[in-house]
Amino acid sequence: MFIPVGHSGQLRHPDTRAAWVMEDQTVPKYHLAELNIGRLRAPKDDPRVADFINNLDRINGLGKRMPGFIWMMEGEAGQGNTATAINGDPQFIPNLTVWENSDTLETFVFNTLHAKFMNRRAEWFTVLDQMHFAMWWVPAGHKPTLQEALLRLETLRRDGDTAQAFGWDYLRANPAPPVA
Repeated sequence: MFIPVGHSGQLRHPDTRAAWVMEDQTVPKYHLAELNIGRLRAPKDDPRVADFINNLDRINGLGKRMPGFIWMMEGEAGQGNTATAINGDPQFIPNLTVWENSDTLETFVFNTLHAKFMNRRAEWFTVLDQMHFAMWWVPAGHKPTLQEALLRLETLRRDGDTAQAFGWDYLRANPAPPVA
């Protein structure tokens, strides 16, 4: 039987979103991966996106210090992951991370300085004509590749929310990872 456990190792009520572990308190079987893609309004060295580019290390560093952060696909210091072009377009910026559970990701996204920058995204990013964000469960210890993440995003675009790729509404309605 799987039961949720909080950061302190104390048992939590079963309807809360948390890392799911075996009753004997072993390591979680699954973590939550997320991919978010944005397309800059201008090249990375353009003053119109300078405030975003200049704060990447600050916001990424905050994420890496958050309880529940597991892993992030990274580029060189000071550039975030801006050197990774998608479909040959250097203005596309992918953000690919893995989190202990949905609570920890949600806290970082909506309840930290990250939220202030996210609220300014229209200043720096174009509006994309299709879904640009996807989450999915990965086995603990797995670091998804960008290619894997893009396939999950394509699955979400094609099929809508499923256990293979989903958005926030699906996750809130289905907070438990798969049973191993």
